[in-house]
Amino acid sequence: MKILTIDVGTGTQDIFLYDSNLDIENGFKLVLPSPTMMIHRRLKQMLHTQAPILLIGHQMGGGPSAWAIEEYARAGIPIYMTSDAATTLNDELDKVEALGIRIVSEDEAASLKLKIETLELKDFDFELISKTFSDYGVSLNDLAAIAVAVFDHGNAPAGVSDRQFRFDYLDERIKAENSLSAFAYLSSDVPKIMTRLRSVVDSAGKLPCPLMVMDTAPAAVLGATFDSQVATRRRKIICNVGNFHTLAFRLGEKGIEGVFEHHTGEIDLAKLESLLRRLADGSLKHEDVFDDMGHGALMYTDEVFDFGKNDFDVVVTGPRRSMFMNNPELRPYYSVPFGDMMIAGCFGLLAAAAEIMPELEESIFGSLGGGHGIAPWDT
Repeated sequence: MKILTIDVGTGTQDIFLYDSNLDIENGFKLVLPSPTMMIHRRLKQMLHTQAPILLIGHQMGGGPSAWAIEEYARAGIPIYMTSDAATTLNDELDKVEALGIRIVSEDEAASLKLKIETLELKDFDFELISKTFSDYGVSLNDLAAIAVAVFDHGNAPAGVSDRQFRFDYLDERIKAENSLSAFAYLSSDVPKIMTRLRSVVDSAGKLPCPLMVMDTAPAAVLGATFDSQVATRRRKIICNVGNFHTLAFRLGEKGIEGVFEHHTGEIDLAKLESLLRRLADGSLKHEDVFDDMGHGALMYTDEVFDFGKNDFDVVVTGPRRSMFMNNPELRPYYSVPFGDMMIAGCFGLLAAAAEIMPELEESIFGSLGGGHGIAPWDT
């Protein structure tokens, strides 16, 4: 049985092809530029040409792609975007038009495609990924499932902060189902407010198997729990230092005890450790993070999580984890599930898929629980 997992971040998209006949460590994996970085680089390359550009497709991750589009617009170069693609910049399209970008209909876009350079925006390109594997002799025609993770702020109503809207959503999901897999959905069950997750579904087209989508934050944390040392802890704080977002979940025997999310560019080690200490002692407040340009914080217990009692204080993962290597006061443990930190989110996707699709549970948890010790050529 094969499952394709893709964790779409701001800097990279991390891909793992699970095969139940192989030990996890022998599964095929790719760490590639993220879709938003691919658009960013393409627009940077085109900027000197001053050529008009048409952007079609779907809502995708912003950050680098949005910055490059805005730079293109500031240069006075004509940019045309379909309404779906334009939500990459802002759900309120009048604010996109205020940048000097023209919103066009699908019919207008079809005509423009014949005349000017066109780029398609989307977070998930199954055709491209399938071709990449195929070039190495690996077929994706026999997949049992596909699981994709993206970070979704949700479609906040006009006048409502997207940061606050996301944390209201996190709070609702945790209260409804206190587990990290509560943020995973089959493609048919994605809430309407989660527009980026829904865009992944819309852009996927016809797939050979079921599709599950999930938020990247809980996926990374869930994946980190499969590190052999982390798995022995009943209670733990796991911090994911991503390229764009830094977050931490405090986990206990009953589920999620607290969480915060901030922007990596807005914090340093001292600030991060202060947030982690307050997450541990139960004193962290939403405004401590939100008023500092972060997303926010949620606490569900006033019980103290004691540092200094065991071999490490906080579990650390993520591509910017080197922040903790600068003489931290807290004692970090660098989670490396199955020997690879960069695809922790893919392992989280696998675990969530086992819960969302019970028919896959036995095989997935059998693999995540330990290998067969079989060489790839003997399967």
